[in-house]
Amino acid sequence: FNVIFLLAGMMVLAGGLSQTGFFEYVAGHAIHLSKGEPFRLLIILSLVTAGLSALLDNVTTVVLLTPVTLSMARTLRVSPFPYLISQILASNIGGTATLIGDPPNILIGSAAGLDFADFLLNLAPVVLVIMVAFLVIMRLAFARSMEDDADRLDVLAELDPAAAIKDRRLMFRALAVLGLTIAGFLAHSAIGLEAATVALLGATTLMIVGPLDPHAALRDIEWNTLFFFVGLFMLVEAVVHVGIVGGVADALATAAGGRLDLAAIGLLWLSALASAVVDNIPYTATAIPVVERLIESGLEALPLWWSLALGACLGGNLTIVGASANIVVANLAARDGHPITFMRFFRYGSGVVLASLLISSVYVWIRYLV
Repeated sequence: FNVIFLLAGMMVLAGGLSQTGFFEYVAGHAIHLSKGEPFRLLIILSLVTAGLSALLDNVTTVVLLTPVTLSMARTLRVSPFPYLISQILASNIGGTATLIGDPPNILIGSAAGLDFADFLLNLAPVVLVIMVAFLVIMRLAFARSMEDDADRLDVLAELDPAAAIKDRRLMFRALAVLGLTIAGFLAHSAIGLEAATVALLGATTLMIVGPLDPHAALRDIEWNTLFFFVGLFMLVEAVVHVGIVGGVADALATAAGGRLDLAAIGLLWLSALASAVVDNIPYTATAIPVVERLIESGLEALPLWWSLALGACLGGNLTIVGASANIVVANLAARDGHPITFMRFFRYGSGVVLASLLISSVYVWIRYLV
């Protein structure tokens, strides 16, 4: 329920901001910064998404930024697909870098006693390398299809972003509430509140101080997305309960035969593949006891924890159901008339995941196993 209520709260905040023209305003500035180059615009959106995903969680980030991307595409009269795919992939990559960026990291940090600095120092370096590889892959994948957009960006770069603002007072109030909500996310462990509680408090505050029409706020919530998650989590919990995921993880422990290198690299790839099929949150919760048993058998702890984190977070880019952020963007895009199919996502995500896992394997091997 933490994920469900987190999404609901952030959707209300995003809906309040959308009433002010804020997303059109940000989209206009992004177009200006791109200087008429479509791929530069894609880079800007990807870097912003990755950076925010490291500071917030990636689900919150895509809830806030997807409307910006869709607004930008409407303004330019271009397909949002390259930008949406890039944002999904960047959100999962960026979220890998920190303790709070992706839910699996929160579970791992709690089980292993690792803090924000531990994740940043150990995972941020490899995430930076993966981001470079990701941008190269996006360049190869979309360079030709984005060539036709160049003329439109060049002309529309002269637009005045400030003209898009409809309600300055509501915009400033909504941004203030959003800022407080973000601060609450960063400090939620210290203040003893779940991220979902912080998001709901933020949504309630905006409805009061905005003020927002409660009926309009409820319409801003993507109910199809929320109920999809409810069904998905029920299905995944059933899979976990019957022991399928745990059995696969236990097989890894047996196959490793006491070798740290086999256990770490095997865990990395297994976690990625499992997270592409089963949501990475319950998979990580199931894999943590397996890692603890490997540690009890005498294997070094840190290589195993970092392998689990990298595999679980990065593997979410393989399929549209691999991570919560993917599903959120897909539903928002479909609502706007731009559906993202399973196979179309897999076509681009598979290359990024393969590159990510190869880079991660080399990184884990050099830093922890040599």
